[in-house]
Amino acid sequence: MSNITNDAEAKATTVPSHEDRGFFGQPRSLANIFGVEMWERFSFYGMQGILLLYLFYSVNDGGLGIPQATAAGIVGAYGGGVYLSTILGAWIADRLLGSERVLFYSAIVIMMGHIALALLPGIPGLTAGLLLIAVGSGGLKANATSVVGTLYAPDDTRRDAGFSIFYLGINLGA
Repeated sequence: MSNITNDAEAKATTVPSHEDRGFFGQPRSLANIFGVEMWERFSFYGMQGILLLYLFYSVNDGGLGIPQATAAGIVGAYGGGVYLSTILGAWIADRLLGSERVLFYSAIVIMMGHIALALLPGIPGLTAGLLLIAVGSGGLKANATSVVGTLYAPDDTRRDAGFSIFYLGINLGA
């Protein structure tokens, strides 16, 4: 009986190997997911903060001159599109590529969206950029937490701390 108890205690208090403790005592991969999620949230909330102003300010003031009601509708559609595209991101991860690949490709799609916003002028750049960012953000939101969960064994005592660090990245980005 005591061997079973000692084995369970040994598993619960196992010290991770040196390679597995690279980011605040957590798996090194958590640093990458932390950074990507922080960047995505900064991108999403930062864009929501300035997008409406860019859309309805006049062209002379550096905007697109879209009527304010239409501009507000575009911002709402963008926000809704991000959250609706999580369904697509989760489906692709479950059926086709897996969470890690979808997370990686989603980050690239978000980056392409920001490049489109920066390089393509006017409404075409806005449309392409917002669509790419919305689809990429949906894939990232649907899979980042899942990938963090795969970094730890079920009995790893660092799991809760790892998720706390991950959510710190989300909140810092927001």
